[in-house]
Amino acid sequence: MAQAFWLLKSEPEVYPFSQLVAEKKTLWEGVRNHEARNNLAAMARADLVLFYHSHDVEVVGIARVTGVARRDPTSADPRWVAVEIAAWKALARPVSLAVIRADRILATLKLVTHSRLSVMPVESRQFERVLELGGTSPPRRSAIRSATLKEADGRG
Repeated sequence: MAQAFWLLKSEPEVYPFSQLVAEKKTLWEGVRNHEARNNLAAMARADLVLFYHSHDVEVVGIARVTGVARRDPTSADPRWVAVEIAAWKALARPVSLAVIRADRILATLKLVTHSRLSVMPVESRQFERVLELGGTSPPRRSAIRSATLKEADGRG
């Protein structure tokens, strides 16, 4: 299965990227929008995630999916799901929404066209462009796979 790319929004005063880095991983729970839920359900291990601070309106880091969709423990309704994500690295410099909106490659990014959605797919070229604008090299797929395998074996 091909690697997919996503963007997750978080309010930095509620759950900043720095907290994910400190905790190393977290269960991404509490999503109550049907389209966002379906996006969570579509995530696979080793998919890469852009971490977006919604109130600062900027992409600040990269995470990866380490656990596929499972029942969200914050809801009694089994239709709501959560995924586990792990911090990968911070961008060398944040990429603001203004920069994203002004970039022709990113013009169709759901962050621009469906701004209220909190979990969204990102095309591979858009993912790479955000990293380029953020002065950050894309993670090597072999490194992502290796880290994911270590976690699956209980070594990570």
